[in-house]
Amino acid sequence: MTILREVYLSGMSERSKGTIIRSTGSWSSVLLENGDIIACRLRGTYRMKGLRTTSPTSVGDKVEVTLESTAQNTGIIEHIQERKNYIIRKSVNLSHEAHIIACNVDQMLVMATVHQPRTSFGFIDRLLCTAEAYGIAAALLINKSDLNTEEDAAELQAEYQSCYQSIGYRVFVASALDGTGMDELRQWMNAKVTLVSGHSGVGKSTLINELVPELDLAIGELSEAHAKGTHTTTFAEMFPLSDTPGFIIDTPGIKEFGMIDMRKEEISHYFPEIFSTSDKCKFGNCLHLNEPGCAVRSAVETNLIPESRYSSYISILESIA
Repeated sequence: MTILREVYLSGMSERSKGTIIRSTGSWSSVLLENGDIIACRLRGTYRMKGLRTTSPTSVGDKVEVTLESTAQNTGIIEHIQERKNYIIRKSVNLSHEAHIIACNVDQMLVMATVHQPRTSFGFIDRLLCTAEAYGIAAALLINKSDLNTEEDAAELQAEYQSCYQSIGYRVFVASALDGTGMDELRQWMNAKVTLVSGHSGVGKSTLINELVPELDLAIGELSEAHAKGTHTTTFAEMFPLSDTPGFIIDTPGIKEFGMIDMRKEEISHYFPEIFSTSDKCKFGNCLHLNEPGCAVRSAVETNLIPESRYSSYISILESIA
């Protein structure tokens, strides 16, 4: 499948439907239903109900546009359709505003590495918790498996697998460099819109280049001082997959993932193993902290719930005002 190119449009007098595949500042690239791409800006002001967001548009938005200028190949976004879901985080620079990473996605792939750099359980759990909160299916990809040959790395990789498989999450072990797990991943992504997220340096660009070779995305080098990746992606962008229907959304590397738009009483609902155990608690409003008769804390003590997951749950509770 060839990469979509921006082309000259003409004769677009009525509204056309499309999908935002790139959004930078006040301009968005919209993929029209006929396969053309046009640069568009939003007419007037628009804001999501109940949320202050850094931008009213997001990658994945379904929109209606009209042609503004045949000479400059630009258009106006007249209408944004209601979103079926979105992935959201606290804005890095504005703590009281939200940054919508992408919307209208079918599934989310959380990418992690055992080392170079190591992805913490807490970071993984915040992404999975957010996916659960907005009804998005999620899976974990342990990348760079070709580097996990030493005993310590192999044991840690097995620990990651065991933890998330025991909860019920799909776990992929892959390496874009030697092709491990790539066929299985392609099958999972078939005919889906998949958002890929993770720290800088976990290999998102390398993975996407393997899935869509025509892109040839820039690959960042790891910082020797901090074993962390450099940012090669500065904004989210959607690409069509090669040789199979579906799209992949590349996202900038995330250092921290701030939760937003959640109440403390809801958080346990987004940890499947905690939620399924909570009905055995003595009190219906148990937050699983110090309450007597808490079945969740008993399950942690007997290793029925991974301690790392419970620690992540407590950390998220403490982060919510």
